[in-house]
Amino acid sequence: MIHHKTYYSKEIETEKGIITIEGPLSSTELANYHFHEGLRAFRPAPKQFEAVQKIADFDEGRIIIARTEDTIIGYVTFLYPDPLERWSKFQMEDLIELGAIEVISEFRGYKIGSWLLKVSMMDDEMENFIIISTEYYWHWDLSGTGLNIWNYRKVMEKMMGAGGLSPQPTDDPEIVSHPANCLMVKVGERVPQESIDRFEDLRFLARRKSRTERGGV
Repeated sequence: MIHHKTYYSKEIETEKGIITIEGPLSSTELANYHFHEGLRAFRPAPKQFEAVQKIADFDEGRIIIARTEDTIIGYVTFLYPDPLERWSKFQMEDLIELGAIEVISEFRGYKIGSWLLKVSMMDDEMENFIIISTEYYWHWDLSGTGLNIWNYRKVMEKMMGAGGLSPQPTDDPEIVSHPANCLMVKVGERVPQESIDRFEDLRFLARRKSRTERGGV
């Protein structure tokens, strides 16, 4: 599958200055900026910046950033699911994962996360994909935001909704292990029915296994 990436940008005015939302960017373009040390939800900022730059150069990889003049203060990543994860089981070329989204605490409250997703979806190429995001409450910054699990879930759903993602059921063991966890999904307008049906099987692997054991298709 050939991946086309079209650059888009949006400027957001905040009390702390203008924030530019832009991408997808290559690793070379990302290297022109400083990666804010507050972006450490997944690993120390320098290591996370290395990971983000690697993703940027994957054929399917997309990095959209939020920045001040020269400092990245937020980002979102899109790439194929990890080969060891459930969501790569069928090796679907038109299934990509929102792998991470992060905004430094100083800029929360300005809807930067929502804008990262809106700019991501400006590229018409995204209509060729099923886009997923797996949300687990143990990854949420509950202490930093002061929100309880359910209020954080509402905020997360609203933010994801800005990019067209909405909750969908699944029998994935990790997701069903807690009612606050969820699978967020956006099905592009040009995704073929065959892929939609395959994704249905992927969301309910236990049901598919049971059907197969009974001699079904």
